Amino acid sequence: MSDTHAQTVAYVRDTMLPEQVPPVTERGAVKWMRANLFDGWLSTVLTALSLLALAWAVLAIGPWLMNSVWNAGSLTECRQILDGTSGACWGVIRDRFHQLMLGFYPRHLYWRPILTLVLLFVALGPILYPWVPRKMLWFSAAFPFLGYFLLWGGSLWFPVSIALGFVVGYGALLALRNFGTLLATTAAIITPVLWWLFVAGAFASTLHGILPLGIEGVRSDRFGGFLISLVIGFTGIGLSLPLGILLALGRQSNMVLIKSVCVIFIEFIRGVPLITLLFTAQLLLGYFLPPGTSFDLILRVVIMVTLFAAAYIAEVVRGGLAALPRGQYEAADALGLDYWRAQRLIIMPQALKISIPGIVNTFIGLFKDTTLVVFIGLLDPVGLSNAIRASSDWQGIYWELFMFIGAVFFIFCFGMSRYSMYLERRLRTDHR
Repeated sequence: MSDTHAQTVAYVRDTMLPEQVPPVTERGAVKWMRANLFDGWLSTVLTALSLLALAWAVLAIGPWLMNSVWNAGSLTECRQILDGTSGACWGVIRDRFHQLMLGFYPRHLYWRPILTLVLLFVALGPILYPWVPRKMLWFSAAFPFLGYFLLWGGSLWFPVSIALGFVVGYGALLALRNFGTLLATTAAIITPVLWWLFVAGAFASTLHGILPLGIEGVRSDRFGGFLISLVIGFTGIGLSLPLGILLALGRQSNMVLIKSVCVIFIEFIRGVPLITLLFTAQLLLGYFLPPGTSFDLILRVVIMVTLFAAAYIAEVVRGGLAALPRGQYEAADALGLDYWRAQRLIIMPQALKISIPGIVNTFIGLFKDTTLVVFIGLLDPVGLSNAIRASSDWQGIYWELFMFIGAVFFIFCFGMSRYSMYLERRLRTDHR
């Protein structure tokens, strides 16, 4: 008995083995390369071909980039400095940087678009990041009107009268909410439109006559470059998302009239090229407005771009709604929530989380499509590059302008893509 016990105890370990260093092939850079670059013969061949292509590109473009000229006032001066050697003439970017960024905006007023851009990121803070104080959402709501006033100038009372349209719409919603959701919602949409078309202009003129407040006005034809791309792009993004959500809900509505209107609108917009809508904004939109009404060209383009993006957003959101199980709708009904509370608290947050990649993809496409405005006479960065190349100083330069424009667009689009991935990680709560 004791011998058996002694033999059993001898095989019981009373100390832990010390940790050993993993093999070289299972740690660090070697492990990463094996897993991502040399995982099988096909991966090895593709990695080798990619390295060869990268080496060829570096050898072909590297000397051209390294031999760059930054301080030159014309292409002729660049060539004199290069003295027959191959090199990039980035002097065109330095010479026309302000024009590429702000178009023909008055130089003494450059502080206004710069301040607007800074305030834009401040206004986006409470919308994009949860750690920013929620009280700043009031500034986010006021920023569109403040941004318009800073960029276009003129009377202070015009953006105020536009903002009052939303107040009037909200008042109509509250006044008629006891008469049914459909009636209250319809009034909340129609009332601001009527205010803007028939009352806002006269209201602003009257207030300006009593108390003239404003700053120097800037015509829309002075806008250009990335300024016009940012104005159209970010305005279209900000307006198309809520409109697209309403269209998606309308398409799933049980009310035949609302569903039919939404379906016809979405299918028509998705079946027409954006450039056609832009020409419509330039030439035909004025015929559908009351006599004497003048719409700024940029405003007309913003309206068409917003409608175009909203149709695509509606389909993306509808896909998110279709992906939700029926039990979520039944749970909202079981809690006794009405339609709008159920959408706001249960249905729409989940649908939007599912739809994040498609929504951001639409936003990125919308921002890049702002370059199409060159066809209706607005000088976006591409249009300004053509104007710069047509001048006698920079006639014949190509790659430097287009590389700079592409790099700036890449920064904005890559930033939106990175934020969407961050948002997906933050909202991925199913594994917690």
